[in-house]
Amino acid sequence: MGRIFTVELEGRSYRCRFCRTHLALPDDLISKSFHCRRGKAYLFNRSVNISMGPLEERMMLSGMHTVADIFCCCCGQNVGWKYESAHEKAQKYKEGKFVLERGRIVDEIDLSTEVYIDTRSDTEDS
Repeated sequence: MGRIFTVELEGRSYRCRFCRTHLALPDDLISKSFHCRRGKAYLFNRSVNISMGPLEERMMLSGMHTVADIFCCCCGQNVGWKYESAHEKAQKYKEGKFVLERGRIVDEIDLSTEVYIDTRSDTEDS
């Protein structure tokens, strides 16, 4: 396996929950009202630092679609899917778009509110 090169996004971004790799920008967010097996999901125009699985036909709540699962290129975790084609005319707007599962990504705002507790003692035993 070769060296993995990642794209560092400027400004606030959505990142992989598992390894913090940049995945998408808030400017590319289309909708927060998507759902997946594990809960909420977000629809994006673009995503970076991902690899795609094989295409497959999948029955979604909105009908039949051709999709490919997408994985973080650094840690390999499944982070969502890409819509390749929609079979229903009303769903064509999804083609070429990316869905990132909310439970598998973090917003940089989420990262800034994490609390770290220093468990090291400040006193020395002399």
